Amino acid sequence: MNPPARAPQTLSMAQVLLCSAAIVTLSMGIRHGFGLWLQPVTTDRGWTRETFGFALAVQNLAWGLAGPFAGMLADRYGAFKVLVMAAVLYAAGLVLMALATSGLAFTGSAGLMIGMAQAGCTYAIVYGVIGRTVAPEKRSWAMGITAAAGSFGQFLMVPVESWLISGFGWQEALILLGCAALAIVPLAFGLKEPQRAAAPGVQQSIGEAVREAFGYRSFQLLMAGYFVCGFQVVFIGVHMPSYLKDHGLSPQVATTALALIGLFNVFGTYAAGVLGQRLPKRHILATIYALRSVAIIAFLLLPLTPASVYAFSVAMGLLWLSTVPATNAVVAQIFGVKHFSMLGGFVFLAHQIGSFLGVWLGGKLYDATGSYDVVWWIAVALGVFAAVINLPVRETAIRRAVPAAA
Repeated sequence: MNPPARAPQTLSMAQVLLCSAAIVTLSMGIRHGFGLWLQPVTTDRGWTRETFGFALAVQNLAWGLAGPFAGMLADRYGAFKVLVMAAVLYAAGLVLMALATSGLAFTGSAGLMIGMAQAGCTYAIVYGVIGRTVAPEKRSWAMGITAAAGSFGQFLMVPVESWLISGFGWQEALILLGCAALAIVPLAFGLKEPQRAAAPGVQQSIGEAVREAFGYRSFQLLMAGYFVCGFQVVFIGVHMPSYLKDHGLSPQVATTALALIGLFNVFGTYAAGVLGQRLPKRHILATIYALRSVAIIAFLLLPLTPASVYAFSVAMGLLWLSTVPATNAVVAQIFGVKHFSMLGGFVFLAHQIGSFLGVWLGGKLYDATGSYDVVWWIAVALGVFAAVINLPVRETAIRRAVPAAA
């Protein structure tokens, strides 16, 4: 007599959320403080800001380009293996970033290696596990929880990174962060999914899923909006510390500003996830992008003081990553979760193309004009554009033709 078949094991929602939150706290928190390295690295190595900015631009582009492939691997083989490989690559990239003595080597480590690592240990990968574990009616909330954790990582890690740089030097600080990145490995065990049985019915291939998504108008609009998100947040995160120092404000103001963005991002991102359960997500996204433009205009027109910087940081913090749960929840809502990590990777690719342009143009136009003003106003115009194009997004599940029975 054969023993009764065991029910397939499943991950608990609490376990998935806790481990996902901790992974994103580390992976996003470390990278959020990279702007603090701009001046010590360029001063010590004798490089221009464009050299530093280009390396981080490559990082964002590599992150985006590797994202769909990391998502494909996670969808097929599970998030655990991808997270472990990414953590090791992240640690190696941080150490080599500290040791690089040429712009090319710095771009290879800070740019390519860390960018590829981030593709395997941030939102698209952990959201795939969340999408397969959490019920659809709680998905936006769960994604908001995880994105809020990434925001808390920004708040937590920026003062830590500033303290490491001042206490140990910028190179030693990077090596210590490399060791911290390895903590993602044990956390990844909490997202190790049991082998899933094939779903009944006709299975959609990767190629079919990609063609379907890119041929769908709402997917195209979400990608365009996410492009703007990347441009704005990475330009501000990397170049605002130098912008403030150029205008005579102390480095402590910049550190506090980045920490405030991270702190209030916790509340803004969680609120966006909760509201996404009740309101049309396209309206949430349009409002976020419009308010970003308003905040930047006020920041540019008001006198630049510590108080105005902190007020701007609070406002931007509330709007910083609040696009993440809404955008990803819409993708899952339209296309389902079978290829969600991959499709989330493609949407994030658009975000990272925007990030590349934001961080690179910041350095390029600063070196050309001696000012960041042009890039600030580009960010304003793009925010208005993103607000408009998110309004026609359709959030309903896509209808697929069912093959006729033979």
